[in-house]
Amino acid sequence: MKSHRHLPVTFPQVGRLIVGHHGLMSTPACSCVIRKFKAIGGIILTASHNPAGPDGDFGIKFSTANGGPANDAITNKIYQISRTIEEFAICPGLRLDLTTLGKQTFDLENKFKPFTVEIVDAVESYANLMRNIFDFAALKELLSGEDHIKIRLDAMHGVVGPYVKRILCDELGCPDNCAINCVPMEDFGGHRADPNLIYAVDLIDSMRDGEYDFGAAFDSDGDRNMILGKHGLFVTPSDSLAVIADNIFCIPYFQHRGVRGLARSMPTSAALDRVAKATKIELYETPTGWKFFGNLMDAGRLSLCGEESFGTSGDHIREKDGLWAALAWLTIMASRRQSVEEILQYHWIKYGRNYFTRYDYENIDIDAACEMMEDVELLIADKTFVRQRFAVEDKIYQVEKADNFEYTDPVDSSITRNQGLRIIFSDGSRIIYRLSGTSSDGATVRIYLETYEKEAVFQETQVVLAPLATIALKISQLHHRTGRTGPSVIT
Repeated sequence: MKSHRHLPVTFPQVGRLIVGHHGLMSTPACSCVIRKFKAIGGIILTASHNPAGPDGDFGIKFSTANGGPANDAITNKIYQISRTIEEFAICPGLRLDLTTLGKQTFDLENKFKPFTVEIVDAVESYANLMRNIFDFAALKELLSGEDHIKIRLDAMHGVVGPYVKRILCDELGCPDNCAINCVPMEDFGGHRADPNLIYAVDLIDSMRDGEYDFGAAFDSDGDRNMILGKHGLFVTPSDSLAVIADNIFCIPYFQHRGVRGLARSMPTSAALDRVAKATKIELYETPTGWKFFGNLMDAGRLSLCGEESFGTSGDHIREKDGLWAALAWLTIMASRRQSVEEILQYHWIKYGRNYFTRYDYENIDIDAACEMMEDVELLIADKTFVRQRFAVEDKIYQVEKADNFEYTDPVDSSITRNQGLRIIFSDGSRIIYRLSGTSSDGATVRIYLETYEKEAVFQETQVVLAPLATIALKISQLHHRTGRTGPSVIT
């Protein structure tokens, strides 16, 4: 079934199961509910994570008691236990009313102890958390006051639609038509619920004529986001994270709690690094995966983090949170009395600009993809590779460092290896290769390109990064190896 049913976990002898109204929760709300009710963990059934099933639209994620993704030690233990299971019991006659809030008690003929299923309003639990983070009075003035701005939010027929309606429309006074595609659908209305420039076409089309000042799209389970300004100005997730970090004390939650640290995944641009350096806030560079952020948060070392794959969040939960990111941007706009474009341009003038893009080559032959990655790793491991120069047109790039990214967790000293091949040049430019999403249909090869400009901050991203793209393809020989002429998706 192509829906997003988020159910906190049940084991034999568990006495209480908490389920969202109609069986639906966003992933951020699931983290919120796990933490609120002090659950031992949660099982999330979602099309947004490790897609499997006949149509690649179903996956399972296990969250621990902190409300975040389980670490490798736990998932490996679950796998080992799964190999020893000899039998399991099912209850085909059990009927659960998902439409009525409240508790329902079941007695399974004394095979197991009686247990209670509680249907909760996860939307209200999440909305209440947001009330304690943001200044809703200031947001209401921005969104429905005398000089209010016009916004457009696209839930892409994912599970976050009811949250958008409850918070933005019912509570903050936005008109109902500001929120589109808010009815969760099993097939997401026949579209891919992915908030990027390729798939969020309804939002992008509606933003082009300049009617709306702010736009945001959210993915199928509500944890990822895309931010747009007037006329569809695209804010890269890397820049979004850096801007929120630079304006973090506009948000009441951080005014009261302070900021313990900032973090980004390794492929995410170094725009955040410049804010961390200027503000003297500790910065962490982690592998891709929210569990690494969660470990730092649980240790009291991290307050704000994000990934270039459209994920941003604070330490209020242990998941990325798309709607939170949109509310953070609206809070900054309300505080600064500036548009998205003005905020972004001010940030670039202040810090310079990290131009960043990602090339996705999807459904590559697995053998060809693995061979390419192995050959690139061998190439960059050669001692002569460092200090090698690459010339493209009038630009020269000299290699300063090259490695396969490895992370030692500062909390538990665990080591995570083989997280991506990095080539770092003397001017700070980077090329990163990562292999992702291997399946029977093939693998996805991702190439990340980044370069920094202090003064020339208003150029076209793909033009600025074209020389790096030429070098990245020359080093990998990706097109020659695969027969491709270009990436499947550019973000």
